[in-house]
Amino acid sequence: MSVLPSGEQHVLRSGDAEAVVVEVGGGLRTYTAGDRHVLDGWSEREMAPDVRGHLLAPWPNRLRDGVYTWDGAEHVTPVTERALGTAIHGLVRFVPWRVLARSADSVVLEHLLHPQPGYPFALRLRVGYELSAGGLRVTTTATNEGDADAPYGEGHHPYLAAPAGLRVDDCTLVLPAATRVLTDDRLLPVGTESVHETPFDLRAGRVLGDLRIDDCFTDLDRDADGTAEVRFTGPDGHGAAVWMDASYTHVQVFTGDVVEPPSRRRHGLAVEPMTCAPDALRTGAVRRLAPGESVTGTWGIRPL
Repeated sequence: MSVLPSGEQHVLRSGDAEAVVVEVGGGLRTYTAGDRHVLDGWSEREMAPDVRGHLLAPWPNRLRDGVYTWDGAEHVTPVTERALGTAIHGLVRFVPWRVLARSADSVVLEHLLHPQPGYPFALRLRVGYELSAGGLRVTTTATNEGDADAPYGEGHHPYLAAPAGLRVDDCTLVLPAATRVLTDDRLLPVGTESVHETPFDLRAGRVLGDLRIDDCFTDLDRDADGTAEVRFTGPDGHGAAVWMDASYTHVQVFTGDVVEPPSRRRHGLAVEPMTCAPDALRTGAVRRLAPGESVTGTWGIRPL
């Protein structure tokens, strides 16, 4: 039997819900609730396209030229997005994650990221997925296993599915963010602006139509527990919400206008919880993990 591009498939079930978590990248390949696709996922016979379902660590989004300075030392990582000259979405998207715990409705995976050129730090990464009638809960923990402080950021990259036969254009997005990160022609941050009186003010919700989004947002409205929630629904009100705890300070939203092949475009909306802004390794706006220190973040998806 040939090896699947995403490795072992961990199938989680709870009632009529099913999610598939994969060995390669520790990512989320599919999620269905009854006969409805909650995620715009990918086939077990292909490599995860367009960063679908990936876990992004030790940095999410883009790093300018793959270069940053940490505690006075310059580090150079491989440029993985050649067209824009950036190092994008970290180092663990295509590495194997081993199983630590498994049940019918949950799985915990781990990857030890060894020091390497450009990121000479040791991180133990764990991600747990737990499926229930209320949705899917994802918990990520990073531990610094080295003997020096390490820079750390993290994110996730699910694509919420538009209803069958429809596109993102037909759906309503509620995005409780007051500030948008402005970017240059390389999609790297150059400042911020209030969303007030701009097309990106989605706090009250609106049908997306032809609005193109590939932007990071922050200053999220949160409930008393510090949870923020992004809602994406079709004309009938069905859809999904991505919620995130206070450790996720930013969220990237992408309407999928440039994914390949073109037939896949605008059939899913990427909603990406992130613990920092793009280019945060270079700006230094990442978490500093002391030797032995751990940090945990939790987010999830619930069908609507």
